[in-house]
Amino acid sequence: MKINSRLSRAQSRLTQYGRGMASSLRNVTFDCADSRALAGFWAEVLGWHVYFDDDPEVVVAPSFPPVNTEPKLLFIPVPEGRSVKNRLHLDIAPTDRTRNEEVERLMGLGATIVEDHRTEDGAGWVWLADPEGNDFCLERSDAERGPATPKHYFIEAR
Repeated sequence: MKINSRLSRAQSRLTQYGRGMASSLRNVTFDCADSRALAGFWAEVLGWHVYFDDDPEVVVAPSFPPVNTEPKLLFIPVPEGRSVKNRLHLDIAPTDRTRNEEVERLMGLGATIVEDHRTEDGAGWVWLADPEGNDFCLERSDAERGPATPKHYFIEAR
């Protein structure tokens, strides 16, 4: 019931304020114990760069210098550890190797397998955790997926 109520309020605000303006995605933020170490892990996973100064917050971005128009990963040290399952996680896919080869590489970097959803026909994904226990999923590469099948999508009018 709470979710329906929140959705109704959100729809009401959309009607009230219109849809002409939107926000941009700046960062996906990770609360963590060791911001430099976790940023280093994710930089290796994505092939991105680590940026830091004397501030304890660390940024991982695909280009140097980081551009404000592209999403970045932000790592902020906090004293408490993760206590519940993440409600948000990243889905990633390898760009230059197979999913199975990427699982091995990620485990070598410090990831652990939480659940393995690979199937005999080659489909599926692997649910992993980074060195601090943050969940992420590894999907098949585009090459493993083959040609995309056209889909029908519904587009909400703005």
